[in-house]
Amino acid sequence: MSDQEQQRAQRAVRQFMQSWQRSGLTHIKHIEPAPVVSAPVEVVPPAVPESKTPLRIRPAEPETPPERTPVSPPEPAVEHVVEPVVETADPRKEMSVPRTTKSRLSKADRQAQLDIVAGEVSQCRQCPELAETRTQTVFGVGNPSAKIMFIGEAPGADEDKQGEPFVGRAGKLLDKIIEACQMKRSEIYIANILRCRPPGNRNPSDQEAANCRGFLDAQIEIVDPDYIVCWGSVAAKNLLHSELPIGKMRGQFYEYGRARVVCTYHPSYLLRNPSAKKNVWEDMILLFKDMGIDLKTTQN
Repeated sequence: MSDQEQQRAQRAVRQFMQSWQRSGLTHIKHIEPAPVVSAPVEVVPPAVPESKTPLRIRPAEPETPPERTPVSPPEPAVEHVVEPVVETADPRKEMSVPRTTKSRLSKADRQAQLDIVAGEVSQCRQCPELAETRTQTVFGVGNPSAKIMFIGEAPGADEDKQGEPFVGRAGKLLDKIIEACQMKRSEIYIANILRCRPPGNRNPSDQEAANCRGFLDAQIEIVDPDYIVCWGSVAAKNLLHSELPIGKMRGQFYEYGRARVVCTYHPSYLLRNPSAKKNVWEDMILLFKDMGIDLKTTQN
């Protein structure tokens, strides 16, 4: 081993021992490196007189802690504050949800995301009564990139049996309305306020609607329709937070996020009150006129 190698080795050992001493291991003796010699030399230890003070362990010198630079406390994170929605008798034409640009997701990507949400819905038990009495959940159906989205009230007996919204008598009437508008059911996305059938086809409670609202919002966000049709007062009340009867809400546009919203009578109401069909047709004319389509011309 060369002189330089020996010096490096001794320096490494000394640093290693000093690091142990700084950590509090004072039982290790302080070692002074032996002088480097080029040849072996016989070392004879000097005699230690009895009067000499016995060898003592040199205590470790306390390490002076490094100066710390004061650190300013982190600034509190700025939270996105969502203003609470206050129910009012006067429906708002501009909701608190800001308008956004059209989604660029492909049709396949939207369907994949809807499938994920549908899987969560199938496992949902937030409403114990509905979870116990349902045959299955009824998520939604139709074009995942539809320009128009229909929102109804809740599944009925036929929907609960088949797992698809609007398939009973009211659903057949809805199909006729869609055909009259020169469209196909597969071109529209259809969902409900609830995804489970309320026993006895009663109206959804406020708590049930609130429990299911996240799923509805997910569907609206993924499909990102240009237009939404609220079929009946239950759908209009829950989407727009309005207590007005549907008769006073129809005939005009509201806005929810990026979508323009039309409210009209539920098809089940039309089955009991056929005279209201002309009102629904007027609402469809209003909707399609905003889309640049004249339904009056197509009927001639």
